[in-house]
Amino acid sequence: MEQERQSENTEKSSSEPPIESSVNKDDERDRPDGEALSLPSFVAGSGTLDRLVDTARDYARAAASENTLKAYSKDWAHFARWCRMKGAEPLPPSPELIGLYLADLASGSGPSPALSVSTIDRRLSGLVWNYAQRGFSLDRKNRHITTVLAGIKRKHARPPVQKEAILAEDILAMVATLSYDLRGLRDRAILLIGYAGGLRRSEIVSLDVHKDDTPDSGGWIEIMEKGALLTLNAKTGWREVEIGRGSKDQTCPVHALEQWLHFAKIDFGPVFVGTSRDGNRATETRLNDKHVARLIKRTVLDAGIRSELPEKERLAMFSGHSLRAGLASSAEVDERYVQKQLGHASAEMTRRYQRRRDRFRVNLTKAAGL
Repeated sequence: MEQERQSENTEKSSSEPPIESSVNKDDERDRPDGEALSLPSFVAGSGTLDRLVDTARDYARAAASENTLKAYSKDWAHFARWCRMKGAEPLPPSPELIGLYLADLASGSGPSPALSVSTIDRRLSGLVWNYAQRGFSLDRKNRHITTVLAGIKRKHARPPVQKEAILAEDILAMVATLSYDLRGLRDRAILLIGYAGGLRRSEIVSLDVHKDDTPDSGGWIEIMEKGALLTLNAKTGWREVEIGRGSKDQTCPVHALEQWLHFAKIDFGPVFVGTSRDGNRATETRLNDKHVARLIKRTVLDAGIRSELPEKERLAMFSGHSLRAGLASSAEVDERYVQKQLGHASAEMTRRYQRRRDRFRVNLTKAAGL
């Protein structure tokens, strides 16, 4: 499972120029197991077995999320090109070569700028995964890797950059900027459901109306008298998210969801889809998760949140994760309920999302007698 901060770092590193892999695509050793799976040489092929090979490849590709696979693919392509430029081969794995690669990433000695420690660590995870898919093992604990990485962290490490949490008063101001046409109804439901459910942006757009409506479904919804139950296939596995009804219709996430589904005439397939150019008709195309990020940034500006700062700085402060951090920071309930809602495996991860909550609630200075 990729950690939450790795997902954010994937977004940061996506701005780098794309690099094509230089490794021979015909060499099966260089292809991930999802592509290179085949029958053993001593087994005769048949229609049934060939179909099973295709099925096995599909399962292998489903072992990680689409975004993670894209990031790992870019990691391998970058490393393969680096090896070619240095006159080296990426296969088989060489801890000494990996150590030099990490040092180059940190120093920024080439045309590319130096990468952050978290991005370098993510790059290394990508290489470990890629080697494993190609039938090789790369030991991250090898001294040629660990000593270089420890030095990079000691010299270049910075506190993690966290996105600003969207608090209760912020989300109310943001939804107030939206119109009541079809597009506005959809975006209001996205913001309120994402906030109340503490959802990732990919989880929001992957929802279907019913179970098994579409092959690319990431979950489905059940609307009940007291709220909505979301069943999600998330990073940590399947989980249920309960979203209760709000105190008034204007800010109730379940009511907003009902309004969108009713007026958009959606009773099957993806919950959140695009709209026609005039905003009066829903299409059948599922929204991309980037829409959620753009929606958050736009409504943050329109609502005047943190207006004392320059616009560019305000835009950089907020992202899709701001919704999850906002719920964790605003909900005044026992920590274990927040952890369950966000689907975190540990309480420590939940505390990273609680930007302002619990600070100075326990005053050890006074408790020590000062």
